[in-house]
Amino acid sequence: MSTVSTHVLDAVLGRPAAGLDLVLTRPGGGTTAGRTDDDGRWRHDGDLPAGVHTVRFATGAWFAAQQRETFHPEVTVAFTVTEGEHHHVALLLSPFAYTTYRGS
Repeated sequence: MSTVSTHVLDAVLGRPAAGLDLVLTRPGGGTTAGRTDDDGRWRHDGDLPAGVHTVRFATGAWFAAQQRETFHPEVTVAFTVTEGEHHHVALLLSPFAYTTYRGS
């Protein structure tokens, strides 16, 4: 079984990015919408097929809700799912930059 989770942190405020909307897109176009919890985390519990997936984070709307300016209206991270593994997509976010990496 292959799974995916994410953790988004606001690097400027040093806090989790709670309430950030996102969309997971699977090969072939299937999608799952979600929102980060109070700890900035979201998890897709279903089994994912192997292949290239994307997670699109709605950063523009999230910053706008806080009356903060941002350069990136969205952040899209593409990653490859390998059969039988857990994939953790971490995102460190600020209004004018972001970093992503495969976490554990």
